[in-house]
Amino acid sequence: MTSTESERAGSRSAMDGEIGILARRRIEAGIIAPIYEEMRKQVGEERAQSILDTAIRNAAIEAGKDFAARTPGGTTLRTFQELQDLWTQDDALVIEVTKATDAEFHYNVKRCRYAETYQEMGLGHIGHLLSCNRDGVFCVGYDPRITLERTQTVMEGASHCDFRYRFHETAQESVE
Repeated sequence: MTSTESERAGSRSAMDGEIGILARRRIEAGIIAPIYEEMRKQVGEERAQSILDTAIRNAAIEAGKDFAARTPGGTTLRTFQELQDLWTQDDALVIEVTKATDAEFHYNVKRCRYAETYQEMGLGHIGHLLSCNRDGVFCVGYDPRITLERTQTVMEGASHCDFRYRFHETAQESVE
């Protein structure tokens, strides 16, 4: 089944009062862009990307912890699935869910407005750092029993992103 936020908008709200992630990422990118450019000038492209990568990943873990703390009754893969409304809000992603159980949540992203937005902003070369690298580590903060396997992204030129989340009985060591 194909699902967009417009189709799911009336069904439930993942976190009342939250702005969509696409809107949030656009605002963040506007703030990060000049800082990143200055870092790049002072320390070089490779080092600037490394710093940005570490900072964004750490922020994603903290965001996961924050969402977990606000999840009534504790976290599960099902409560994690409910959060997807925030990522798809404003038609940010067009996804095709292929599996949604208590143990696995699989979907393919057919259209990614995050990638489009970063390209429009001239930030396509670091879009994977601004968004994609958050996905696997967000789980670490939200619930370390959830892991992500993904082999490709639209952001890096693939036809689709292949998200494969799994819920394990015990916390996992590795992340994306």
